[in-house]
Amino acid sequence: MYESPFLKLKRWQWWLLVAINIFFLIAGQAAAVLLGRFYYDKGGNSKWMATLVQTAGFPVLCIPWFLLHPSREASTSSTSPSIKTLALLYFVLGVLVAGDNMLYSVGLLYLSASTYSLICATQLAFNAVFSYFLNSQKFTALILNSVVILSLSAALIAVNDDSDGPSGVPKGKFLIGFLCTLGASALYSLLLSFMQLSFQKVLKKETFSVVLEMQIYTSVVASCLSTIGLFASGEWKSLQHEMEVFGTGRVSYVLTLVWTAITWQVCAVGVVGLIFVVSSLFSNVISTLSLAVTPLAALVVFHDKMNGVK
Repeated sequence: MYESPFLKLKRWQWWLLVAINIFFLIAGQAAAVLLGRFYYDKGGNSKWMATLVQTAGFPVLCIPWFLLHPSREASTSSTSPSIKTLALLYFVLGVLVAGDNMLYSVGLLYLSASTYSLICATQLAFNAVFSYFLNSQKFTALILNSVVILSLSAALIAVNDDSDGPSGVPKGKFLIGFLCTLGASALYSLLLSFMQLSFQKVLKKETFSVVLEMQIYTSVVASCLSTIGLFASGEWKSLQHEMEVFGTGRVSYVLTLVWTAITWQVCAVGVVGLIFVVSSLFSNVISTLSLAVTPLAALVVFHDKMNGVK
C-alpha cells in the first residue's frame, strides 16, 4: 500500500510546505499572465513564442535540482520505475503541457487579462470531474458549490456582448479566444489529475527533487515541441521585427520574455508541489484563487499607467 511520506511530517512542517507552494503558484501565475498580456499589448504577436516562454525557463530549476538530487544509492531503489517508463511518462506530460500552453497563448491573445482569468476559473469544475474518476476524489458540498459558482461566472462571460477582447478584438476572434481558453482549462485540469496519478502509481516517491525533475523533463519536451512549432509556422522570421517595434524598446522586449519564462516556472513548481503535498484538486483551488488575484493586479497596473499619462 502506498503511503505518503508527508503523513510523517509535523503539522507546522506540512503547513510550511503548503504555504511556500501556494506563494509560488499565486505570485508566479499572476505575474506571468500580466507579462503575457503586456507582450501582446506592446506589439508581440507570436503565439508560438508566447507558448515557448511558458516552459523555456526550466534551466533555472536545474540548480536547486542538482543540490537536492538524492544520492545514486537512494535513487536506485527497487520501487523506482524504469528509464523507459519515466521517458514515456515525461514525454506524454510534455506533449500535454505544450498543447495546453498553445491554447492558453491563443486565448490570451484575444482576451483581456481579466476575462482570460475569469474563464480559466472553469478549470476547477473540470478538475473536480477528473479527480473523481482518476484520483478517487470524493465530492463534498464545498466542491459542488465551487463548481456551480465558477461555472455560472464563466457562462456570464460567454454571453456578455460587451466583453470584447483587448483593443477592440472582433467578436469572432473573441469567441476563438474564449473556446481556446476553455479548452486549455479542461486540458490543464486533466494534466493535474494525471500528474497526481503519476506520483501515486508510477513514481511512488514524493520528494522536492522529484517535483523539480518532473517539471524540468516535461518542460524540455514541451519546449522542444514549441520550438518546432515556432520554426514550422514561420513565426520565427517576424521575431526581429517584433523586437524592433516593441512599444517599450528592444531591451524591454527581451526582459519581458525572460521574466515571463521565469515566472511561469515559479508558478509550475507551486502547482506540482501542491499536487504532491496535498492533491491536484487543492492545487487547482489555489490556482483558481490566483486567477482572482490577476484581475485585481491588472486593475492596479493599468490604473497606475493611465494616471501617469498626462
